[in-house]
Amino acid sequence: MESQVDGGGSVDLDGARLESMTLEPLLTRDYETRPSLVYERLRQRHGPVAPVDLLGVPAWLVLGYRESLEVLQDDAAWPKGLENWRARSEGRVPADWPLGPSLEVNHVLIQGGPGYPALRTAWDAALKPFQDPRHPQAKRLKTAVTAYADELIGLVGQAGGTGLADLSAQFARPLPLMVASRLLGFPGSQGDDALMDMWRVLDAGPDAEPALDRLLAALAELAAVKLKTPGEDFPSYLLAAHPDLSLDELARELFMLLGMTSDHVGILISNTVVEVISGEGGGARASLSAGMVRESMNRVVMRKPPLVNFVPRFAAEDTPLGNHVIRAGDPVWVSSAAAHADPLFAGQVEPGTTVSTRAHLAWGAGRRQCPARELASTVAAVGVGRLFERFSHLELALPVDQLPWRSSPFMRGLRSLPVRYELAATPGPQSSPVAETQPGEQTAADPTPADPAIRQRSSLWRYLTGLIGVGR
Repeated sequence: MESQVDGGGSVDLDGARLESMTLEPLLTRDYETRPSLVYERLRQRHGPVAPVDLLGVPAWLVLGYRESLEVLQDDAAWPKGLENWRARSEGRVPADWPLGPSLEVNHVLIQGGPGYPALRTAWDAALKPFQDPRHPQAKRLKTAVTAYADELIGLVGQAGGTGLADLSAQFARPLPLMVASRLLGFPGSQGDDALMDMWRVLDAGPDAEPALDRLLAALAELAAVKLKTPGEDFPSYLLAAHPDLSLDELARELFMLLGMTSDHVGILISNTVVEVISGEGGGARASLSAGMVRESMNRVVMRKPPLVNFVPRFAAEDTPLGNHVIRAGDPVWVSSAAAHADPLFAGQVEPGTTVSTRAHLAWGAGRRQCPARELASTVAAVGVGRLFERFSHLELALPVDQLPWRSSPFMRGLRSLPVRYELAATPGPQSSPVAETQPGEQTAADPTPADPAIRQRSSLWRYLTGLIGVGR
C-alpha cells in the first residue's frame, strides 16, 4: 500500500522495518573526509530520510530541511528521552555502544517527559545573567572573554611577532575551556581536566566511558561545593531556580553546559577564522571589516555547522516522514549539516550577500532550541573579533582543502588550524576582567589567578606553553 506524500515521492506504508533493512554505515572514512558527499549519496538513494548504521545500531538520518523542521518543531510527535527508544527497551542496543556514554547522561538536551519544562525554565533563569547584555554578569563575562583571548594571543606572541601557530590548539579550543571554568565557578584551574574529558566523551573514542566517569565525579564534587556555598555562577543559579535538583542531576546539567560551551564554541571559532581568511564565503571579509562578526558566524554555520547531528528523537507512533514510515520507538537523528545542503533549501540562499540568513538549524529549532545559544555566540564572536584586532595578518599555512578535520557522531571540527601570523604592533584596547566589579561584589573565579603557580600547575597551561614556537 502506498500513500502520496506532500512535496513529491511516495511512502510505502507496508515497508520494511528499520531493523530489517540494509543499512549503510554512516561514520566511515568517507564521512570523516567529505561528509557532504555521504549526505548527497544517501539523499539520492533514499530521499530526505535515510536508514543508516550508527556504529552497529540502526537509526533514521533526516537529511531534508523541511523534514528536519517537522521533527524539531513537534515535540509531541517526535519526543526526546531514551525511554522512548524501542530497541533499547528490548535490549537490542549493545552495552558497549560507543555513543552510549554521551546519550545515557539524562540532562536537559536529552531529557523528555514531564520533568523537562521545569528543568528548561530553570536553565533559562540560570543563564539569563550571562546572556542578557544589560546584566552586570554578562558585561563582566564579556570583559573576561576578552582578557582570556588576550592571554592566549600573548602566549602565541612569546614565539615572536611573526611565525606559525595552530589557532585550534592554541586559541579556539582553550578559550571556551577557560570561559566554562569561570561559568561553573571551578576553583583556580581545576576545570581544565574536566573539559579535556568532555572532549573525549564528545569524540566517542575508546576512552569515552572512563572519561565520562571521571568527568561526572568532578562535576558531582563541584555540585556539592555549590550546594553548600553558593556563588555567582551557573550551578548556583540553577540550584536557586530548581532547588529540587539532586547532586547527580545537577552534575548532569553541568555536563551539558560543558559540552555546549567547549567543543561547540571552539569549532565555531576555528570555522569562522577559516571562512574569513580563506574568503570561502564570498562576503565574509566584507562582513568582518564592517564589524559584523556575527554575520560572518551565521554564514559559517550554514556551510559548516559545528553540531552536525542532533541527539536522537523518537517516533511517538508510526509516522510518515520523507519516503518512509518511521515506526513507533525508532530513533531519528536530525542532521543540520545535511539539511543546510538540501537543494530545496540551499538553492534559496543567496551566496554573494554579506547579510547572512538566520534560517539555519545550527542551534536547533522550536521550543527545544539550545538554551545557551546566545552565550556560545557571544564567546565565539568576542574571540574571533579579538583575533583580528590583535593580528595584523593571518593566512592559512595549508590550502583550505588540505586542512585536517575530525568528525564525531555529533560534532565536526578541525584537528588543527595552522596559520602564519603577524601580530599588530600595538595591541588593541582592552579592559580588566574585574574592572566593572564593585567593592564587596562577589564574582566567579578571576580570569587570571593572582598566584602564577596555579597556572603552572594547570595541565592546560603546561600544554599551551609547550606549543610556543612549535613549527617555526
